[in-house]
Amino acid sequence: MLVLVAPGQGAQTPGFLTPWLDLPDAADRVGAWSEAIGLDLVHYGTKADAEEIRDTAVAQPLLVAAGLLSAAALGGPAPDAVAGHSVGEFTAAALAGVLDDTAALRLVRARGLAMAEAAAVTRTGMSALLGGDPEVTVPHLEKLGLTAANVNGAGQIVAAGTMEQLAALAEDKPEGVRRVVPLQVAGAFHTQHMAPAVARLEEAARDLAPADPKVAYVSNKDGRTVATGADVVTRLVGQVANPVRWDLCMETFQRLGATALVEVCPGGTLTGIAKRALPGVKTLALKTPDDLDAARALIAEHAGAAS
Repeated sequence: MLVLVAPGQGAQTPGFLTPWLDLPDAADRVGAWSEAIGLDLVHYGTKADAEEIRDTAVAQPLLVAAGLLSAAALGGPAPDAVAGHSVGEFTAAALAGVLDDTAALRLVRARGLAMAEAAAVTRTGMSALLGGDPEVTVPHLEKLGLTAANVNGAGQIVAAGTMEQLAALAEDKPEGVRRVVPLQVAGAFHTQHMAPAVARLEEAARDLAPADPKVAYVSNKDGRTVATGADVVTRLVGQVANPVRWDLCMETFQRLGATALVEVCPGGTLTGIAKRALPGVKTLALKTPDDLDAARALIAEHAGAAS
């Protein structure tokens, strides 16, 4: 039983799209997407520096484009389930057939712009906490005025809030937490700081005609599978200001009987968590096209088991 997953913001690195554009038709496809959303994805994926692609309005569509491009390059049988972490949910929605690629990219472009605007109001950010017990960590974060914005499982929670609150956290770690690592994101995503972006995204999604998922779509909101395209879009909109429950998504993968997990480009973050949280599940991250053959072999072995 194969799960295909898509990473969230912070996974991007300078030049990561470069080798993928050498694949047949890839440059033309990304060029067409760039024109459709008014953003030069080729430039940002190949020549832009780390600070340029840290910009929320750039990073989000760039990540979705990379995920869609790498998934298309895989070919082969469809996965049994899909999920994405934060902005990766838009990649997953397209992979499930809820939105076509261009509609997903247009919506995520609107999301990135709205979230960047919301993030500009107050200096905010996010930090990953490694280790510790959620029952101890979450109340400690609340005491500091922070939100547990991502509950990722495998001993990782991401805190979000103002830069002052994050500085206080670095000086006062919860008991059992080994490290506090600032993330390369430009705002306190999935918190009340993003509430203004929700209305903007609702407006952008109003004229969409989503299809129902063709494969199991697992939602960040509560880890549940979502039956209708309309519900997927409603959840995509609301998730901007609500915590990501990746821990519950992984519990659902287990319940569905997952035997393999492949993470689309730029892979690595979610497979790293899965190796700790899903023992016995084979994992593979797509980082460059050199990973495609191994991924195809894994998919051929595991896809379709759920049916």
